Amino acid sequence: MPLLRSWVDSANAPDQPFPLNNLPCGVFSTPDEEARCGVAIGDFVLDVAALEEAGLLELPGAPLLDVPYWNEVMEAGPAVWAALRARLTALLVEGAAERAAVEPHLVPLAGVELHLPYLISEYTDFYAGRHHATNVGTMFRGAENALPPNWLHIPIGYNGRASSVVVSGTPVRRPWGQVKGPDHAAPVFQPSRRFDIELELGAVVGVPSDGPVTVAEADAMIFGYVLLNDWSARDIQAWEYQPLGPFQAKATATTISPWIVMKAALEPFRCSTPPREVPLLPHLQEPGPMLYDIALEVGLTPEGGRETVISRTNYAEMYYSAAQQLAHHTTSGCPMNAGDLLGSGTISGSTKESRGSLLELSWGGKEPIAVDGGTRSFIEDGDTLVLRGQAQGDGYRIGFGECSGKLLPALEDPYARN
Repeated sequence: MPLLRSWVDSANAPDQPFPLNNLPCGVFSTPDEEARCGVAIGDFVLDVAALEEAGLLELPGAPLLDVPYWNEVMEAGPAVWAALRARLTALLVEGAAERAAVEPHLVPLAGVELHLPYLISEYTDFYAGRHHATNVGTMFRGAENALPPNWLHIPIGYNGRASSVVVSGTPVRRPWGQVKGPDHAAPVFQPSRRFDIELELGAVVGVPSDGPVTVAEADAMIFGYVLLNDWSARDIQAWEYQPLGPFQAKATATTISPWIVMKAALEPFRCSTPPREVPLLPHLQEPGPMLYDIALEVGLTPEGGRETVISRTNYAEMYYSAAQQLAHHTTSGCPMNAGDLLGSGTISGSTKESRGSLLELSWGGKEPIAVDGGTRSFIEDGDTLVLRGQAQGDGYRIGFGECSGKLLPALEDPYARN
């Protein structure tokens, strides 16, 4: 699909992340107006709540955009999602007859504050990247036992905390937790010293379910995707995760990008999952390409320093797609809600430069990586981490906006009493 030209000139630049082909969904506010739903187009955000109120955007079941979150649109289902994109495209395309009525509802992106784009119902994080799982397993269990016996058969995951999901730009504070070193007889309570990121893509569930669904049905349930940083306290995780998996090590924060890129915008970039040495059971087999060719990178900027891009990889590296993860999530009869968030798991490639976490990049701290002004094994106070992603089309790109967070120092002992 070529670039769809818009009368919003900035949307037509080849390096613009928000062309007419994209139309990602977000929530924004200005100093004079409260938070409301908007769609990014070029260097602007289109106030779609105002469009609906003015009668320029009439969707089945309206009003759907009179609240500062996208859940009501999501719950309206795929037919409404398609109608929304079709109507917005008609209003914004080059030569649109209604340009004069729409143009007053464009707000410069540079002057807005972005918020969580939807109310997150529940959050599940997966462990579905082959290279990441192999790297981590090799570090902790040796190469011969890197992958657990179930890993090639099901997408492994755990239920996280929706309450700790934050929007890009929200500072993250270094957590306290219980840590036990290999040479210590007992654990201690201290700030995490091995705080890390995980480069992920988050799938936003738009259609609820009540019972098992197929992979094809799961794919149709997905409204769109966000960038996701699963902040991880590796030293806390190492002590707590056996036998039930991550808990407090993953509960500090999960950062997502402010724009939901609708699944329809990513259709031209579909690609297949890698070949499998172990066949999946029928209920997890893909009916067609279920991954996307999305280039990803991580930048690290020390306090007062310059950014170093520490990782470049691609979502196409994943072993399990979001649709397979969602289908597996329902096999027990577990209901899924509109607004559920599914983290892909860390997206790492086959080379050192394509690893999606500092744990892998520094190989557990044994091989520190170079950044501006020094080296890093794990994140230091004052560091800002930024995730970026884009799918490259014919003369245009589909961007997600930045997914960023700055690490603040740990609080004083939270249990100290005067």
